[in-house]
Amino acid sequence: MAKLHIITPVKDSIDTALETIEHIMNSDTSDFSYTVYDDFSSYETRQQLKAASEEKGFKLIHLQDLTNHPSPNYLLVLQHAQQQAISNNCPLLIIESDVLIQKNTLSELMRLNNSLENPGMIAAVTTHTDGTVNFPYLYARHYKKSTQATLKRLSFCCTLLHLELLKSYDFNALNPEKNWYDVFISRQSIAQGFTNYLAMDIPVIHKPHSSRPWKLEKYNNPFKYYWKKITQRRDKI
Repeated sequence: MAKLHIITPVKDSIDTALETIEHIMNSDTSDFSYTVYDDFSSYETRQQLKAASEEKGFKLIHLQDLTNHPSPNYLLVLQHAQQQAISNNCPLLIIESDVLIQKNTLSELMRLNNSLENPGMIAAVTTHTDGTVNFPYLYARHYKKSTQATLKRLSFCCTLLHLELLKSYDFNALNPEKNWYDVFISRQSIAQGFTNYLAMDIPVIHKPHSSRPWKLEKYNNPFKYYWKKITQRRDKI
């Protein structure tokens, strides 16, 4: 049985998604199961994901086969992945489709999973290609390059959820009116008595919002972004 269950939700941006998949499949360990969730992508994206799945051997789930709910379907992904991880008696690692891990990322996160005290969530810090820390961990850009406990929120860019956290909090209790759950679950982990960790010494490359470019307006045109967020009830955290 695999020691780690990995998932990647995909919404188009196929070039970046295929890069993400390639880096995962080329890791220095193969002791994991890997599922890609296609969240109502275009026909062309679905076909390329199908071809990649057949070539590389990961599991591909088209969410349109499971639900009529329009994208984003992060809640359904989390609920399904939680069941799979608990069934396999292993932690869950979320690697989003705009993240490129290193060869040793998986083995290093598993090492921390087995050695840290009372872990709930363990996140790899995100960086640009030049190694500088980027969104969503700008608050940590002056942290020492070590793994450290944090009370600040963690993102799901590249984050491991310990098996005990998965067993202690049922994702069926998450608010279906929201779109994203990383902030809430990172707080819930602490509320459940676990410790969250940010691994500054396990960097991964992050290309923010490659699959949802409209979210870049948060930085380029914040007024327009927050106007859409309010009037269109978009990007609910």
